[in-house]
Amino acid sequence: MIDLRFYWSLLMRRLPVMLALLIICSAFGAVWAIRAPSTYSASARLLVENPRILDGRETTTDSASEMLQVIEQQLLTRANLIDVANKLNVFGEDSTLTVDERIALMRSDTRVTRSGGRDEATMMQVGFTSENPRTAAAVVNEYTTLILGTNTRNRVGVAENRLAFFQQEVDRLAQDLDRQNALILEFKRANSDALPENLEYRQSRQSLLQERVARLDSDLAVLQAQRTEMVRLFEQTGSIQATAAPQTPEQQQLAALQSELNSVLGVYAEDSPRVRALRSRIANVESSIQAQGPSEDGDSTGNSLLDVNLSQIDSRVATLENERTQAYAELEALAASISATAANAIALGSLERDQQNIQARYNAAVASLDQARQIERVETSSQGQRITVIEAASVPSRPSGPNRQKIALAGIALGMALAGGFFALMELLNNAVRRPAELRSRFQITPLAVIPFIEGRAERRRRRIYRLSAILAVLIVIPLGLWALHTQYMPLDILAQKIVTRLGLG
Repeated sequence: MIDLRFYWSLLMRRLPVMLALLIICSAFGAVWAIRAPSTYSASARLLVENPRILDGRETTTDSASEMLQVIEQQLLTRANLIDVANKLNVFGEDSTLTVDERIALMRSDTRVTRSGGRDEATMMQVGFTSENPRTAAAVVNEYTTLILGTNTRNRVGVAENRLAFFQQEVDRLAQDLDRQNALILEFKRANSDALPENLEYRQSRQSLLQERVARLDSDLAVLQAQRTEMVRLFEQTGSIQATAAPQTPEQQQLAALQSELNSVLGVYAEDSPRVRALRSRIANVESSIQAQGPSEDGDSTGNSLLDVNLSQIDSRVATLENERTQAYAELEALAASISATAANAIALGSLERDQQNIQARYNAAVASLDQARQIERVETSSQGQRITVIEAASVPSRPSGPNRQKIALAGIALGMALAGGFFALMELLNNAVRRPAELRSRFQITPLAVIPFIEGRAERRRRRIYRLSAILAVLIVIPLGLWALHTQYMPLDILAQKIVTRLGLG
C-alpha cells in the first residue's frame, strides 16, 4: 500500500526546488512564446504534365516521381541556396550568420513535398517560411523559376546528349562497315578464282573439260589408228587412195569455198566483187594448205599423197595434244581452286558474318538516331513531358507561426518534467531508512515497535517558517532574477535559443 502521507511530506520538503524549476522553464517558455517573431509561409504548386506529342518513350508515374526527386536534390544544392539567399537578401545585410548557418536555415525553412500515384497526377509543392511575407513569396517564386529552368535544361540536355551519342555511334559503325566491306572486297579480289559464289560454274566447267579430255583422247586414238593403218596399207599395196585420209579444216574450208564459187558463177560475172572476193579467199586457203609440208617427224615415204595425208594427220594430232595439254592445265587449276573454296568459304563467311553484325548494329543505331532526333525536336519545342505552375506563390497576409500557445505549454511541460525528474532522482539517491517498511525490506526483520521523532512546537514552527520562506523566495527571487537577466544581460528567448543550439537540439 502506498504511503501517501510519506510522499506528501517528501513533496513538501522538495517543493521549493521543484517550483524553481517549474517557474524557470515556464518563464523561458512564456518569454519565448511572446517575443518569438511572427513567421509567414508561402507555397507554390507544380504539376508534371504528360507529353503533348508522344515520342516513343513510355511515361510512367515512377519516372515522373524520379524526375521530381532529382530536381529537388538539384534545387537544394549549396550553390542554389546561397545564390537565392544573397539575391533576395533573406537574412538581411547586417546578418552575422556564417555561410553554413545560412544554408542550414535555408534548408530548414524550405519545404518540398511530392504527391502522386497510380491513376493520379504527379505534383510538387514548394514552400518557404520567413519573418518577412514578401521574402517568403519571393523565395518560393525564385525556387519555382529554378525548378522550371532545371527541368528544361535536364530534358533538352538529355535529348541533346542522346542525339550526340547516337550520331557518334552511327558514324563509328559506318566507318566499321566501310572497313569491313573493304576487307571483303580485298579478300574477293585476292581469291577471285576460288570463291564459293562461282563454285557451281567451276564444277560444271570441270565436268565439261573432263568430257572434252575424254573426247580428245578418243580422237587422238582414232587418228593414231588411221595413221598406222594408212602406213600399213601403203607398205602392203604401195598406193593409197586420196579419200583414205580425213580432210583438214583448211581442206574442208577450201571445198566449201569452191562449191560456193561454182554456185555464184551461175549468177554473177567473173569481174563481180563477190566472185573476186571468193577467188581471193580460195587462193589464201590454197597457199595455207601448200605451206603445210610433210610430217614434223621428217619421215618421208616418197609418195606425195601419203606424205600429205600423214602430214595432215600429224598436224591434227599436234592440235589435239595441244588442246589436251591446255585442258589438263585448266583442270589442275580448277581442282586447286575447288579444293581451296572450302577454306575461302569459311574465311569469307566469317567476314560476311561480321559485316552482317555491324550492319545490324548500324541499322539499330540509325533507328535510335532517328528517334533521338524526334525526341530532341519534341523537347526543344516543349511538347514533351514538362513541369508547369498551377498556382504561384503569393504574399501571405496572415502569419503561419509560431504557435505561441504550444511554446508556452512546452515550457510548462518541460518545467514539470524537470521537477518530476528532480523528485525521482533525489528519491533514488537517498539511501537513509525512514520507514518501518524499509527496515523489513532491507534487513528482512520485523521491528516490534517504532519510536517516531516527535517535534516540539518551536521546532514545528521553525520548519514551517523555513519552508514558507523558501517557497516565497522561489516565488519572488527567481522571477526577479529572471527579469534582471532578461533586461540586463540577455533576453531569455535568445538565451534559450543559444542553450538549445549548444546542446545540439535545434
